[in-house]
Amino acid sequence: MSPNGQSLVPGQPRPPRRKHSGSLVLPAAIGNTAMVLGAGVLPAGYWFDTHEHPQHQIAWAARGVIAVEIGDGYWVLPPTRALWIPGGTRHRTGTAAGATMRGIFVAPDRCPVALAAPTMLRISPLLHELFDHLTELETAAARRERAEAVVFDLLEPVDVIPIGARRPVDTRAAQVADALTRNPADDRTLGEFATAVATSPRTLARLFVAETGISFGQWRTQIRLVASLPLLAEGLPIARIARRVGYATPSAYVAAFRRTVGVSPGRYFAR
Repeated sequence: MSPNGQSLVPGQPRPPRRKHSGSLVLPAAIGNTAMVLGAGVLPAGYWFDTHEHPQHQIAWAARGVIAVEIGDGYWVLPPTRALWIPGGTRHRTGTAAGATMRGIFVAPDRCPVALAAPTMLRISPLLHELFDHLTELETAAARRERAEAVVFDLLEPVDVIPIGARRPVDTRAAQVADALTRNPADDRTLGEFATAVATSPRTLARLFVAETGISFGQWRTQIRLVASLPLLAEGLPIARIARRVGYATPSAYVAAFRRTVGVSPGRYFAR
């Protein structure tokens, strides 16, 4: 259910249930064809609780920008991008500035697409129109099936590496992580941060590796790139983005982005 009362799990909503792991399971109603679609407006700052669906989901916003967190991975999705979320995948979805989100759910036993992992999708203008059409279409199953077949044919994965990093738990490392999350342009060295949290550089470095699986420098890079994604989605100039997330030059930001994500910032959200 969206925060304005319009269901993002279309049809008659089924009551949520909890698995033994404690995760919230939100099944969508079963339709006559492979897909069921709904729509809702998410206000600025709204996030759904962590949940999962038995159906596959295509997370997409017709307007605005949404974000999806899955484990350590973080995807930012303007209208030119969507995320394929396999059924049973725990995730958290929200928006910083507000968005019109589509609830697109696909029955696994009727799905010709084989994407076993979360996958970013390119949304062309035609696919955008088809999603809008199917959201509004209430007609015979044969017409829906034809439109859905075209949707499946048009789904195009974007080969990118998800961005994100676990937050450390130790109080000292967590203080550093929080400072960098609030201000990714904070250019203090590992030694300066260590002094600020009353520990040694060696201990702080060890904590980041032990609790996040990556070095302090790699963690800082991930957080800077995460912070840059909404700015990229807004279409800000690369030079401005680079400064805001802590890079001295646009070329340094572009190099870090390409090295980490696999594509350049300019191609990440391109049609």
